[in-house]
Amino acid sequence: MKKLNIAYIGFGKSTNRYHIPYVKSRDNMRIGRIYARTLGKNLIAQAELEATGTIFTTDVADIIDDETIDLVVVVTPANTHFALVKQLLLAGKNVMVDKPAVEKLSEMEELIDIAKMKNCFFMPFQNRRFDSDFLTVEHILKTGYLGRIIDLEVHMDHFRPDETIYQASKINGAFYGHGVHLVDQMIALFGKPEKVSYDIRATRNPQSHVDDHFEVGLFYADNMKATIQATEMALVSYPKWLIQGTNGSYIKYNMDQQENDLKSGIMPSARGFGEDVPQDFGKLTYFNQSGDRIEKFMPAIVGDYGRIYDNVFDVLVNGAEKVVTDAQMLAVIELLENGFG
Repeated sequence: MKKLNIAYIGFGKSTNRYHIPYVKSRDNMRIGRIYARTLGKNLIAQAELEATGTIFTTDVADIIDDETIDLVVVVTPANTHFALVKQLLLAGKNVMVDKPAVEKLSEMEELIDIAKMKNCFFMPFQNRRFDSDFLTVEHILKTGYLGRIIDLEVHMDHFRPDETIYQASKINGAFYGHGVHLVDQMIALFGKPEKVSYDIRATRNPQSHVDDHFEVGLFYADNMKATIQATEMALVSYPKWLIQGTNGSYIKYNMDQQENDLKSGIMPSARGFGEDVPQDFGKLTYFNQSGDRIEKFMPAIVGDYGRIYDNVFDVLVNGAEKVVTDAQMLAVIELLENGFG
């Protein structure tokens, strides 16, 4: 059986929480090399991987020069992505990069062009395509329970008061950081919108130069509107999803449980990983074909961030199509960049 030999650039929280646990749970993948700017910061995790044959390095060239590497995954600060991915693609490496992939549409266009020229795989790690709540919404929309969609709201809310005055690039703000997930989900569901309205602000400390709050309206055909919103100042969160259609409504409060389980040390291979408890099920209200009003709680489709790795494997080994297309990658970055004029 073909095993995908993966190298990571970056060995911080994101690599150890959102990537490595899913790769470890798959028999058709192995972690060949890991670049870390400084070794020894996570000695236990490093030792566990070294025991299975993973080689650690402080030199990116070691990964570039290793011809056995099938895929390089870049999990570094967002403002380093463009230069690193460009270097790797020019060296002929297949690359998946954490999100946001880049800051500018022109950068995304350049990377896509290089990938095509070098015949390399290139895709952002849009793991929220495989959130349980998103997969459930996708299913509900496809089944037609709600009829024609009129309004959709999706939130990513936290309560993190912080009076610090931040001064950094916009790629470090909430719209690029959280909005990249929600924009990508809307692009996946409905495609590129016809019109977009933006409300992007710094609310925790109005003197800050980095946004922490956004409400963005995406307008589609037939007067349908999707609103994506995130804030760091919601002590009581909004519903995660609120959808109104011509035949019904759907409301769900809590988000996917994978992240909470991972933070608790529960791994993807564990029984019940990422599953919603019944009190967190979304409520679907609609009229059936007999005109009866139906109310039922929908169990969430279990999410799995590792499915994006499954897609990479299928693309590289079996010639499948990328789950995040080049057109979608471009549309996401264009919408993010346009939010700042």
